[in-house]
Amino acid sequence: MEGQKSSEEEEGSHERGVLHRWQGYSCSVNPEKVLLPRAVLQAGLGISHGVLLTEGGLVYSFGEQPWKRDLRCQAVDPILESSLSGQHVVQVSAGSFHCGAVTLDGGVHMWGENSHGQCGISGLSLVPNPTRVNIVDDETVPPEIVWILDVACGAQHTLALSGKHEVWAWGFGCQLGLVTNVFPVYKPQKVEHLSGRYVVQIACGGFHSLALVRSLPPTESCHQSMDKCGQCKQLLYTMIDKDDHVIISDNHYCPLGVELTNTKQDQKSMQGSPDLTPKTELSEPDLGFSEDFGPNQKALGETYQDDTEPKKEEEHDEPLALSLTDSSKAPLQHLSRQRTKSSPYPDEQALKDYLKRMSDQSISEHFESVSMAGSCPPSRQSSLKDPYRLDQSDKATFPSLATLDINNGIELKPSDFAPVASQDSTPNSILSRPIGDCALPMGDSVCDDSSEDSVINTVVSPTDPLTSNDSEEVCDSGLLTAGNNLCTDESLEAKNSASLTDIRLDFTEGHNRRRSLPALLTQAPPSVIHRSKRSKSGANATSDISEKENLLPSLFTEVWSWGRGQEGQLGHGDFLPRLQPFCIKSLSNKEVVKIVAGSNHSLALTAQCQVYSWGSNKFGQLGHMNSPSTVPHFVKMSEGIRVWDVAGGQTHTVLLADGDCFQPILYYSGEQVLVQDDSNTGTYTQTPALLPFCMNIGYVSSVFAGGLDCMALADQNVMGFIATLHELASAERKFYCTLSRVKSQILRPLLARESLKSYLGQTSMHLFQTVAGCFSRLCHLTGQHATSLTNFLQHSRDIKTLAILRKADIFLETYKSYSGPVGNFFVMGGFQLLVKPSQECLGKKLDLVQKLIEPKEKNVSPNDLLLNLFYMPLQHLHDYGRLLLKLAACFDVTSLEYQRIQDVFLQYEALAHLLSRQRKEAETTHVFWKNFSGKSLESLRKPSRRLVCESGNKGLTLQNAGRFSVNWFILFNDALVHAQFSSHFVYSLATLWVEPISDENIGLLGLKLTTPEESFTVLASSPLEKGKWLKAINQAVDNVLGVGLDRRGLNLSGSQRVEPPVSRTATYTFRKEGRLKDAMYSGRWLSGKPHGKGTLKWPDGRVYCGTFKNGLEDGFGDYMMPNKTFNKYDRYKGHWKEGKMHGFGTYWYATGEVYEGSFRENQRHGHGMLSSGRLASPSSSSVFVGHWLHDKKNGYGVFDDITKGEKYMGMWLEDLRQGNGVVVTQFGLYYEGAFSNNKMMGNGLLLCEDDTAFEGEFSEDWVLNGKGVLSMPNGDSFDGIFVGEWGSELKVAGTFIKPCLYETEKKESKPLVLGHYVVPADQKWRAVFEECWSRLGCEAPGQGENERAWENIAVILTTSCRQQRDVVFSPGTMSRSQCKMLESLEVIPQHMGPVTAEVYDSIRRYLIKACDTPLHPLGWLLETLVTVYRMTYVGVGSNRRLLQQAVEEIQSYLKRIFELVRFLFPGLPEEGGFIPESSERSASDSLCSSTNSDTVQQGWIVSSSSLLLPILLPRLYPPLFMLYTLEREREEQVYWECVLRLNKQPDLSLLTFLGVPEKFWPVSISVLGGNKEVLPSTKDACFSTAVETLQQISTTFTPADKLQVIHLTFEEVTQEVQALLGQDFLWCMDDLFPIFLYIVLRARIRNLGSEVSLIEDLMDPALQHGELGLMFTTLKACYYQIQNEKTTSF
Repeated sequence: MEGQKSSEEEEGSHERGVLHRWQGYSCSVNPEKVLLPRAVLQAGLGISHGVLLTEGGLVYSFGEQPWKRDLRCQAVDPILESSLSGQHVVQVSAGSFHCGAVTLDGGVHMWGENSHGQCGISGLSLVPNPTRVNIVDDETVPPEIVWILDVACGAQHTLALSGKHEVWAWGFGCQLGLVTNVFPVYKPQKVEHLSGRYVVQIACGGFHSLALVRSLPPTESCHQSMDKCGQCKQLLYTMIDKDDHVIISDNHYCPLGVELTNTKQDQKSMQGSPDLTPKTELSEPDLGFSEDFGPNQKALGETYQDDTEPKKEEEHDEPLALSLTDSSKAPLQHLSRQRTKSSPYPDEQALKDYLKRMSDQSISEHFESVSMAGSCPPSRQSSLKDPYRLDQSDKATFPSLATLDINNGIELKPSDFAPVASQDSTPNSILSRPIGDCALPMGDSVCDDSSEDSVINTVVSPTDPLTSNDSEEVCDSGLLTAGNNLCTDESLEAKNSASLTDIRLDFTEGHNRRRSLPALLTQAPPSVIHRSKRSKSGANATSDISEKENLLPSLFTEVWSWGRGQEGQLGHGDFLPRLQPFCIKSLSNKEVVKIVAGSNHSLALTAQCQVYSWGSNKFGQLGHMNSPSTVPHFVKMSEGIRVWDVAGGQTHTVLLADGDCFQPILYYSGEQVLVQDDSNTGTYTQTPALLPFCMNIGYVSSVFAGGLDCMALADQNVMGFIATLHELASAERKFYCTLSRVKSQILRPLLARESLKSYLGQTSMHLFQTVAGCFSRLCHLTGQHATSLTNFLQHSRDIKTLAILRKADIFLETYKSYSGPVGNFFVMGGFQLLVKPSQECLGKKLDLVQKLIEPKEKNVSPNDLLLNLFYMPLQHLHDYGRLLLKLAACFDVTSLEYQRIQDVFLQYEALAHLLSRQRKEAETTHVFWKNFSGKSLESLRKPSRRLVCESGNKGLTLQNAGRFSVNWFILFNDALVHAQFSSHFVYSLATLWVEPISDENIGLLGLKLTTPEESFTVLASSPLEKGKWLKAINQAVDNVLGVGLDRRGLNLSGSQRVEPPVSRTATYTFRKEGRLKDAMYSGRWLSGKPHGKGTLKWPDGRVYCGTFKNGLEDGFGDYMMPNKTFNKYDRYKGHWKEGKMHGFGTYWYATGEVYEGSFRENQRHGHGMLSSGRLASPSSSSVFVGHWLHDKKNGYGVFDDITKGEKYMGMWLEDLRQGNGVVVTQFGLYYEGAFSNNKMMGNGLLLCEDDTAFEGEFSEDWVLNGKGVLSMPNGDSFDGIFVGEWGSELKVAGTFIKPCLYETEKKESKPLVLGHYVVPADQKWRAVFEECWSRLGCEAPGQGENERAWENIAVILTTSCRQQRDVVFSPGTMSRSQCKMLESLEVIPQHMGPVTAEVYDSIRRYLIKACDTPLHPLGWLLETLVTVYRMTYVGVGSNRRLLQQAVEEIQSYLKRIFELVRFLFPGLPEEGGFIPESSERSASDSLCSSTNSDTVQQGWIVSSSSLLLPILLPRLYPPLFMLYTLEREREEQVYWECVLRLNKQPDLSLLTFLGVPEKFWPVSISVLGGNKEVLPSTKDACFSTAVETLQQISTTFTPADKLQVIHLTFEEVTQEVQALLGQDFLWCMDDLFPIFLYIVLRARIRNLGSEVSLIEDLMDPALQHGELGLMFTTLKACYYQIQNEKTTSF
């Protein structure tokens, strides 16, 4: 109520919530006010007492209260129940002689008569004061207190509605609905038969009970397998394989309670297969236990018949008697949930055994389904707990007994009842749209406030799109159709009347039972809206859902009843009692929103303001002449009277209704109460009588009745707030009733006519069905809103919860979605075609239509009547706007409420104007097609197309048109049409550009129109006409581009852009001849040409997806082209330029080849790698990496023939090996020499693994032909002419040379010199470096501008960053650290001016980051060089003969990269230059070991090695070091054997052997902080620190780092010796060498020779002659000394 403080500040406590009380209906009745200090919110009336709830949660009671000990409490005036003062009560209820109250914390308090346990307190017959009753759910572990929302009291029983929307009962009698025969029931128990259904309201009569249950929309049915049990899903037939025979048994035992075996029971009433149905119908009323329990089974059986013949009742007599006899022997133990065995059903022990098995095996499956919150049904063996609830324990309880198997053939899929949010975009989805509307509140409960279009995917009868109100009928008829082949109509009627299986289990087994909603889909009952504040106390999540749901409550409901039925008050067509809740089938499609129970009669109020009543009618309390009524009957009211609240007393009914004005009026139906006459011959009404005093007591919002009393809760209209609310609610109810009549009396009969399609045609019929579906959706939303407004009036009144404000987006979208289809139907002439079938259906004058729309003019044509009828709902938007303005006037203009109402008002008004404009557009278009109908233009007539303007008055002509030519321009909302005689051209507005032009030739009246395939100029007849067409075309184009056809956005300001964007996104199919003929492009455009990102698809299957520029592929793109030969695709992914492949990319050929490299003019050009063969990747038959020219191998390249096991490294020409090259094989052969025409031809050198060598002439691959010298490993040689293939016979004509036999130590006369025929290192991979220079903007190496190079780098990095963001989820994207590195590289470092030490350090750091980023040109260069280096020297290329080339190649890399770096940083000195250290920096800060030289001044010696080798070498180290180890393999073997032998000796022995003077021998060594004496047996202890330091040489990569390790080793030795001999000790080589030799031996470095060779080959020349050079020479000497060491003395 805080929402409108400004409107109610002046209201006193007696002006709002004033209660009026009276009896009877005579004219002299004058209601008396019930005066209380606070406003009354609710009242409850018993036979002779009552309870009142006021603001602040206080409770007052009045009347006769014999349970009160204080006699003063029998007074008429209300007395405060002081024991409830601090409890904050939110709901009260009064039974015949007891009372109940629900508090804010969900607790229940009872007091009054308790002789039948109706107060839930044992041991007391009277409960004088409100006492809390704890309702405990024993099924949970541990047991939980149940949160209660509502309570209802009868004569001897009480019902409670829990926060989980389950019903709990206690008291006495069958009206409890409990499975028990022990009465009274003091402890509240759950009504298991309603468990799993979503109960919205409860009501208690004297001895009967009612429940309003939310139901699901109609669902799809399908048949399940007939050879499985409908309960436990086990096979009905079993097969036992014996030794010599097979036993087939059909004696299936169902552990869930239905045993499908032959029994002695009579089956006369069941016509279906015995294997598909249980053996008696009487099991159905039971709640999940065996059928032999529960009194009066005959009554239950007769429930199914409604009003069928008595013969069917007699058929049940004998089985019923048997059942009753059995039941008398079986007392039920309700608390343990078990029942006693009575053949043929499971006994108690069987249930226990099965329960344990079920608990052990299925409990995990059940809770997986529970956690899905209804997304999938639980296992059949799951517990009775609601699968849609998330707060359940894992305690397994016995599942309820399945009902009759007649529905075994009807199956519900999980998707049929789980709400599925989806956007309804199908034009003919008229069947699902109303269903979706009905599911609207479900979407709110599980999604957000705006999920208007969430629908439930269902299939209903295709003949009726108007399933919003009558979808239950459709479903029921479907059930009858599906079930007739399984059972009798009688049993099906029973099935539809009530299903007795827990609905959660029904979902599991696939039965289509009553469509009660699961617990997740909520609607708050009107009596519990006050509990919307519960969530603030953290009570229950259901409160939030209920609060949301109450804004637009569901209209899909069912009414269930149970208890005594001797007066017909149960509504099942008989006078029999019901022990369990049964659904009243006739009310299932009536949209019941409220239920009321009198003492012996029942009432149901629908959303259409209709009242249905049934039960006792002795005093006319039913409001109709049927006495008594065993089924619901409609209470007929006067024309225009709409009932929106009802109340039932002992012998009367009170109705609250809308009349001619907005102030509500009261009707009374029932017994007249005469105070002066105490005789029993009182009169009563025949039909509801108007109470004349109702206009004097204010605006009544609620009525209450009980005993003989009536009460009305009224408000005074202060500042017009109450009146405005009532006017809004009344208008909405009236509107809904009108829409419902249109739907039921006009739309439904029309759609039911088979001839309708023949009148309308296929297109218009489809459009009319769409209109009907949207109308039904709008109608349903209006019904929900009307119901919501009633709840708002009676409870909250917080303006923030008003649905029309809170859910404005839903209303706006619904009205917009209705306006479009109506306009489309109008444009296509649908209303004219609809006239004749409407006259056939409704009469020639269409009287019903005239009555509904009340036209202002007379003699309106039938066509206009229908048009106005279907446009009538849109006029209601103005009513919304008018009433919202009145509502806003009730608030202060500075309040938030006023601002909120004003904002929504503007939205409704804007929509009203928009829809009005859409109607005018539709009318204009309809008139246009009516006047210009013709075959040539008929193809242009589309439902969604609207006319904007046309040049029929010669307002627009084509430039340079012929004298007699006809040029007619028609502008629609989606296309511009140029018509000429019998032909026309259609230009889509999305790809149309218009601009005004004016030049000397055409004057000032020209407009240039540009389309993707042509441009033309049109001339306007006047400047005004030119401006009109220019504005019209621009606005139409802007509308198409902005929100699409038929979905124009709400433009509240009214302004619109003058010009649409030149760059836009659109789709177009090219028609003209050329490269793009019939190709469809979808993407960005610029002035008529594809420009930006887009996709181009050709009819032959070619697809390009990438960027465009000026209509051509340009930039990065992905192109796929089908290859019919291989039935696969060729694919290119890379860069394009001017429509051709240009730049770096990857091409996957359909043959299996893969090329990755540079392209130019659609050809492979530049550096690239081609993998070919059957398995091109990853194990291809061959790989080529090198230079390409015009799609052919040309220049230096490496070809790895995996099949042959050969690798070629050399020059190519026209795809052939031509020039110098090297070939190595997997067998160790090495060839270097000349190649010609792909063959070894000319001079060359051939080496074998055993050092056999041939140098001479070759004519073919491995074929010797000509002069040459063959050298043997032992020094022998042939010199002559050789002919033949290497590896086979050779013919030699020449001289054999044998060395001197006596020179045993003589080695080869001259060592082999390799490299004469090898491609120089500087000529290798030129294309790679040229590509890098090109990316820097240089035409040739070193030729370019430095600034431009840096600009290119910045552009490349920025573009790459953007591309990475665009494809952030693609598999090849960079990591976060790489992205950060990219951002840091975007900052251009200082690159001009002199290079200081600080600048040099920053350059070094920049190069490290740049080379770590493949997107940087230097990073790409380094990555490519690493790839080609590995391609060359890994695998077959790992040949020791290639070591020299590998080293030279690295040196060449350093040289050429250093050239690039000096280009980027011109101030960098040349190779060998010196940069002095700044005075601020100490030598210790130096980051390069090269500074540790003998120079006096500290600083940097600039060299490619010191700057680049730390970056390059770690990446190339593995293949390079492998070549070193292969080259030094023999030396290393000798070295290693000596190391192993010498290391067997103790330290002192080895020191002695190596000649280390004793003064250097350590006397003691430090071990774990203590000193340990060096003994003769001590091993690996002396100089251990230096040994460990030297071992680190194998963990470094660059020569500088390795030299630093050697330097640290020397320092460690020096420190240790100085500790022995003093700090002044200085080394001499004679002392140092033996000690260092000892350290090298103890270090046990495996490939020390390779390490030494690598340092020697790649060390910086500046270090060779300094201190580090000397130390390296010492290490080298140690290595050679160890090889030649004689260890015989050991």
